[in-house]
Amino acid sequence: MAEVIGVKFKEAGKVYFFDPAGYKIQKDMLVIVETVRGIECGVCATPNTVAPDEEIVKPLKRIIRPANEEDLKTLAENKEKEKRAYAIAKEKIEQSGLNMSLVDVEYTFDGSKVLFFYTAPERVDFRELVKSLASVFKVRIELRQIGVRDEARMLGGLGPCGRPLCCREFLHEFQPVSIKMAKEQGLSLNTAKISGTCGRLMCCLKYEQESYDYLLKHTPTIGAIVETGDGRGEVVDNNLLTGMLKIKLDRHPDAAPTSFHRRDVRIIKDAQIKVNKAELEALKEIEDN
Repeated sequence: MAEVIGVKFKEAGKVYFFDPAGYKIQKDMLVIVETVRGIECGVCATPNTVAPDEEIVKPLKRIIRPANEEDLKTLAENKEKEKRAYAIAKEKIEQSGLNMSLVDVEYTFDGSKVLFFYTAPERVDFRELVKSLASVFKVRIELRQIGVRDEARMLGGLGPCGRPLCCREFLHEFQPVSIKMAKEQGLSLNTAKISGTCGRLMCCLKYEQESYDYLLKHTPTIGAIVETGDGRGEVVDNNLLTGMLKIKLDRHPDAAPTSFHRRDVRIIKDAQIKVNKAELEALKEIEDN
């Protein structure tokens, strides 16, 4: 067990533990810490607390100090320098003719390094670009290629639901999302309906999947053979959230399907939900492998 505070460096970034070094740090306070990138300023996401050893990545680094007025001034100056660096880098990328798109620029807190984040459809030889940027900024230059999901997180925006992007608001880490999840949740396998702003499968499919897994254990799937109060039949449609089923009864094969609630039927032989090759091929571009 050790006393720690949780610090994050981006709005929806991962939370890292640090030794508070005797300081009492309140939530949302800014602190100066040493990281693998150098000296950085982060925001306290979790105030002083005690964490078990298995949750701590050792050695646990101590914070340097709570941010003071001079540190806040440095942060503001870095923000202005980032705007200038973005404009210069964008111009140089256009002049070089490189097939890449600049997404964001970050100065490390101590100003010793500038990081340029970009997207590109393929590998880019940016050696000359780095030399050109280094000659302008006179500090260490680092270019990092990011994926479309990271780009969406950095830029922000609204999702198909009309709310701010989950990755920007609260998702600390991206999780793999599959076409099978969309099918199990009864969604139309239409690219426009199941992909997010980034063009990949919506992240909410992943964190809602646990609820659907539970419902799938208690709801007959389409194609299942069930016993009802009116006899045996086959499930031709289901609604996992309401529990309502449409069943084609064996005794009335030409009649319209009859509605039953899942609690009123008994499963004789359940069916499996599968994604066929044609569906996978059609949607492979939005599945983040």
